[in-house]
Amino acid sequence: MVELSGVLGVAMIALGMVLTPGPNMIYLVSRSITQGRRAGVVSLGGVAVGFLVYLVATNLGLSVVFLAVPELYVAVKLAGAGYLAYLAWTALRPGGVSVFAPKEMPHDSPRRLFTMGLMTNLLNPKIAIMYLSLIPQFISLEAGNVLLQGFVLGSVQIVVALTVNLGIVLAAGAIAVFLARRPSWLRAQRYLMGTALGLLAVSVATDITAPATSG
Repeated sequence: MVELSGVLGVAMIALGMVLTPGPNMIYLVSRSITQGRRAGVVSLGGVAVGFLVYLVATNLGLSVVFLAVPELYVAVKLAGAGYLAYLAWTALRPGGVSVFAPKEMPHDSPRRLFTMGLMTNLLNPKIAIMYLSLIPQFISLEAGNVLLQGFVLGSVQIVVALTVNLGIVLAAGAIAVFLARRPSWLRAQRYLMGTALGLLAVSVATDITAPATSG
């Protein structure tokens, strides 16, 4: 039986992380704006499968590998921090553009959209940290069946993330039009996103301790 406090804890952290601009949001918004909501939903399907891959891999012992080889865990986190720093610089550099700013992009096939959504999520350091470091903290040995708890808590994260991301996909076009009519808001959104990405990159880079498990 999963404890209610664990479910609520994972849900709150998942909500905070999905609302922080990152690779998933950038990809989904850009596709939704340039190729339509259908393309955004197909891309979100790939993101969903990426969540499932992390969920299964973590519960089947991926975290044990990182505990056994902490240098590998540190390398993954630093690579992710570097990617986030690059995204932050892209947003904040002179001449940078907002994720909501209309721009020309090639129209990809549904298969490519799905694959890109999957790879964007699998390479997203926020998701790796979520599954390898945070969710295990909400598993209780006293509650029994640790494997089942891991799958349930991971499923809570997936539901929260997909619900919020679906809302972003459906609203991306309207948000882009709203911001396009207000250039100062568009710049503010770009600086806010870039700053958030930069802070997340610093947080990931400085927190290089190995993941802890509850059993």
